[in-house]
Amino acid sequence: MRSAAEGATAASDAGDALTATVRGLLPSLTPAAARIAALIVRDPAQVARSTISELSALAGTSESSIVRTARALGFAGYPELRLALAASAARQGPRSTLSAGITPDDSAGEVIAKLVHTESQAVLETATQLDPGQLSGAVKAVCGGGQLHIAGVGASGLVAQDLQQKLARVGRPCHAHGDSQSALTSAVLLGEGDVFLAVSHSGESRDVLEPLRRAAALGATTVVITNHPMSSAARLADFVLVSAGRETTFRPGAMASRISQLVVVDCLFVCVAQRTFDLSSRALRITHQALESDRAH
Repeated sequence: MRSAAEGATAASDAGDALTATVRGLLPSLTPAAARIAALIVRDPAQVARSTISELSALAGTSESSIVRTARALGFAGYPELRLALAASAARQGPRSTLSAGITPDDSAGEVIAKLVHTESQAVLETATQLDPGQLSGAVKAVCGGGQLHIAGVGASGLVAQDLQQKLARVGRPCHAHGDSQSALTSAVLLGEGDVFLAVSHSGESRDVLEPLRRAAALGATTVVITNHPMSSAARLADFVLVSAGRETTFRPGAMASRISQLVVVDCLFVCVAQRTFDLSSRALRITHQALESDRAH
C-alpha cells in the first residue's frame, strides 16, 4: 500500500492524490491525528501556509502529534508535509465553487454541475489511489482456476453484481452475494486456490467482514475494494484495491463510493480480459452473437 508521500508523486494531479489518500486514512487515525488530517482535506493550502505552532492551535493538538501524523502519512516530518501540500495547492489552483456540497436551494442545473464535478474528481482520485501492484496480484488470483465469490451489501452489492456480470461475459464463473448469510455459507467452503472478493466502502461492514475472515483462515486468496486502506477489511485482505468516493450532503458514503468502485471493477475486469485474451475474446464474441440473434427474433 502506498503512503500519502508516495501517492503525492504517483500521478500528474498530485494534489488530488495527497488529499484523497489522507481522506481515506481518516477513519483509522487517532482523534488528534484525525483533526489534523481533516484540516488537510478541507484546506491543504491553509495547512501549507501554517507553521507547526499555528497548525497546533488550529487543530487543538500538540506539535508532537503533528510530527507523528506527518510521519504516519509517509513524510519525514512536518516541513516535508508542508512542501508537498504547497506544491499540491499550486497545481490545483483556486478551488472551484463546484466543490461545495449540494444545498436545498440549488437549481437542477447546479445539481448536475456539482455531481458531475464530484464524480469526475472521484474517478481521477481513484486513479491515484489504485496501486498497480495490488491490482496485478488481484487479477492473477481471479484468473486462477478456483472458485470466485464476490460479496457486497447495499450499494456495494450492486457493484459486486456488476463485476459478476462482467466476468461471466468472459467465461469466468463466479457468484455475487448480496447478503451476509449467503456470503458466509460460501466462504466456509473455500480453500487454497479459491478467491473471496469483498466490496465495502467503509471496510467495516460486518456483513462482509466475517465471510472475509473465514475465507482467509481457510487459505483462500482475499481481495477487498474499499475507500479506506487501513480498515478492518483491508487488513484481512491479500490485495487491497482502493477507491476514492467523496461524501456530500445528499450523497452518503455508500452512494459516493459507487462510481469510484465501478472504476476499480472496470480496471480489474479489463486486466483479467487482457490476461486471458484468447478465452475472453472468444467468450465475448459468442455472447455478443447470442444477444444479437435474440434481438433479431
